[in-house]
Amino acid sequence: MLTPDSDADPFDHANLEDPGPLHEKLREAGPVVRLARYDTYALARYEHVHAALTDWQRFQSGAGVGLSNFRYEKPWRPPSLLLEADPPHHDAPRRVLTKIIGPRSLHRLRDRWAAEADALVDRVLDGGGTLDAVPGLAEAFPLRVFPDAVGIPAEGRANLLPYGDHLFNAFGPPNDLVAQGNPRIAGLSAWVNAQCARDVLTPGGFGADIWAAADRGELTGEQAPLVVRSLLSAGVDTTVHGLSAVLYAFATNPAQWQRLRDQPSLARVAFDEAVRWESPVQTFFRTATTDVTVDGTTIPEGAKILMFLGAANRDPRRWDDPDRFDLGRDPSGHVGFGMGLHQCVGQHIARLEAASLLTALARRVTRLELAGPVRRHHNNTLRAWRSIPIRLHRS
Repeated sequence: MLTPDSDADPFDHANLEDPGPLHEKLREAGPVVRLARYDTYALARYEHVHAALTDWQRFQSGAGVGLSNFRYEKPWRPPSLLLEADPPHHDAPRRVLTKIIGPRSLHRLRDRWAAEADALVDRVLDGGGTLDAVPGLAEAFPLRVFPDAVGIPAEGRANLLPYGDHLFNAFGPPNDLVAQGNPRIAGLSAWVNAQCARDVLTPGGFGADIWAAADRGELTGEQAPLVVRSLLSAGVDTTVHGLSAVLYAFATNPAQWQRLRDQPSLARVAFDEAVRWESPVQTFFRTATTDVTVDGTTIPEGAKILMFLGAANRDPRRWDDPDRFDLGRDPSGHVGFGMGLHQCVGQHIARLEAASLLTALARRVTRLELAGPVRRHHNNTLRAWRSIPIRLHRS
């Protein structure tokens, strides 16, 4: 089958501002579309994105999940042992982290995070209830509770956001967004790496638990700081943008907010539906390990494949009325956290953070409404907000 070509640039600012029209064109063009600008093969339909995510043998991550190919280009920082490694190199770090940050382990954090969320919402309401939801809620809450759980010092935590922003930008082409981050990245990387050292991490945190696993022989001493770094690299930005998405969704869908207030147990469903609806992680690359045939189209060995998670999560072939944010929907099966072997190991953390904050808001706030113009933050990989002015109406 002849592969359709597209001269579109998914990483130009117009498409980063509003990727929907491009996603629709790619889905309708065919199961596989060649992006001529980058000599890359695009998958945008849910069926094929899901299949590629779960087929790590033919769609490998070990050559890099960005446009660069690690077989030919040296990465700017050591690859992630989780995101950018396949079995067997991926197995031990994944096994250790799954145990440390799995649902059972997070149970001990539930009450503490609920109290932190209550305190944050009370401070916001006592201050009048009008704020920018991005720094005031979506950034403030994860930057408080997640680094505490990992066990890193309070000083310097604001570095996590620009570091993560550059990390996800660097998965795309070397465009202006990457250039903006280059001057600071050496210093930011040095700070992040320093937080991964055994003697910096507080006892009882996720980081200390990772080093304890190394002491037991479940990881090597070289792997331990890289696994801690994986938590710090990907554990903040994606949650921040997921929280921003769900707050924007509720501010623009008041009936859904009332639905949550009536049934607070829907908090986790609401977060997953927002992750489907907005897809904070929009894209990831894979590399074909052999000639791969996708619905009659052959992708050659060694080719880069760009999976459009955001397009898959709004594919009308999979979802009814996909552009609607709806708490009556079952969003399970969305690919916003990936799928298969490389599915986000920290998704349970993100869900608990979101449920804590949304539950605290639902108890105290009758309505969220936009209080000014919203602004996007452009990133080569992430769908993000820079500013969401909102007004919270106290119960």
